[in-house]
Formats: sequence, structure tokens, C-alpha cells
Amino acid sequence: MATRYRLTSVDTVLDEGSWLFTARNSRGEDVEVVLVPCADENADSDVEAWINRCTHENQRLYREGVGAVVRDGGIVCPKHGSIFDSCSGDCENGPAAESTLPSVDIAVEDGQVYLTDEDATYLHEGPSDDDEDEDDDGPSSTSHIRF
Repeated sequence: MATRYRLTSVDTVLDEGSWLFTARNSRGEDVEVVLVPCADENADSDVEAWINRCTHENQRLYREGVGAVVRDGGIVCPKHGSIFDSCSGDCENGPAAESTLPSVDIAVEDGQVYLTDEDATYLHEGPSDDDEDEDDDGPSSTSHIRF
């Protein structure tokens, strides 16, 4: 059984719309993980965990000061507008179409969210300190985001 580490409460994720933490993967790399609400009645829990990177480009989905944009059950990539289902991680539109966000194993028990992934070790709440591969220059001129 994987080691359990308490991350936050379900209420915090639901109230804030998303919650970010940094973990170390089995290759020794620091990765950001975003927790988002999942409203699918067939889902295992009210919260899901995904690696905080668009599958199309090395673009953060959760941005400091903004959080993850979650609209109509989907996580919106701020650069090109691809939308990932917050429960399955699947994308059916934009440049990331036909891809799925990498998941991180969590468990929800008594309103608390626990990291249970055997390949991830919790480091801290918030973003990683590694900005070397940063590609967060915001939406491009080809963005599909509409207001």
C-alpha cells in the first residue's frame, strides 16, 4: 500500500476551484500537481489530481495568482484554449485534442485529500521552484479562449 500524505480538504479545493502542490516523481524530478473539482457522479471522488502541464506544450494549467481555470467541468489551457475534462483528463478540442493529462493517485476520505501515488513524494504546497523550463508567456495570438 502506498504511503498516504494529507494534502488538503475537499472543501478547500471546491472553494478555491483548484489547489497546487509540488511532488518528486520516481525519476527524482520535481513536478507540480493540480487538484481540481470533479462533478461526475460516476467518479470515485469529488477531486482529481493531474500533472500541471498541458499535453500540447510545456504550459502550466494552474498559474500563480489565478489558479486553474475550470469551466463547465473542464480545465482550460491558458495558452491555446484546449479543455481537459476535470474528471478523466481527456481533451477533445484544440491543439491537445486526443490526449490525456497524466494523473496522480489520490484518495479522498472523510473530506480530506491524500496523496497515495507510489511514484510521488510530497514536497510542499504551491509551485515548484524550478523555472528553467518555463513557457508561461500567456495566451498566444491563436488562442481559442473567448470571453
